[in-house]
Amino acid sequence: MAKTEVILIQNIVGLGGESDQVKVAAGYARNYLLPQGLAVPLTSANRRRIEALKQRRGEREAHEFSSMTELGKSIANLIAVIAVKTGEDGKMFGTVTSGMITDQLKRQFDIVLEKRKIHLEHPIKALGEHEVELRLHHQVTATLKVRVESTTPIAVPAPQTAPAEGKEPRARTESRGHRRAEGARPEENAAVEAAEAPGRPERKPRAPKAEKHEAPEKQEKREKP
Repeated sequence: MAKTEVILIQNIVGLGGESDQVKVAAGYARNYLLPQGLAVPLTSANRRRIEALKQRRGEREAHEFSSMTELGKSIANLIAVIAVKTGEDGKMFGTVTSGMITDQLKRQFDIVLEKRKIHLEHPIKALGEHEVELRLHHQVTATLKVRVESTTPIAVPAPQTAPAEGKEPRARTESRGHRRAEGARPEENAAVEAAEAPGRPERKPRAPKAEKHEAPEKQEKREKP
């Protein structure tokens, strides 16, 4: 494939910055770089523009460094909240990607950041707070806090009602239908059973038997020898 040399007039990611002399495919230069005004052919006349391009490049990089440094300080105090769907066990469906973080920064803080500047060593797969490294500039890095929350409502168990204070324990019910109070004496339970028995007449207590007294005549006969 034929190659040609050009001088870049604008910064092109992955290719170079202003004033750089690069070799590219002839078709790429002819069909894209030159028509878009991103580069000019490497000629003696165009070489004179290199110094002006280098100066413009230095000014641009200084401005980027300053703005990215300020952005990094601001981002250090922010928390990007991302809502995800989870199952009943709290596990996420899918992962949080750099694209989702970019969208949330734009939506929540109106910060426009390229996705390639968000560096995730591993995709985020769990709820909670995570620290994400941002490579804002080749000399500037920052840390963004990302909080992942679930949009799935959590089922709350119904509270158990405690017995009211001062309430006496309910009596136990036996198979015969009589109630016996817990901790009562046997004679007290017997009285309760007698009072609650349906159709059983209450028995009156028997009067004590009178002592028998012998007649005086019989006593005299027994006393005689």
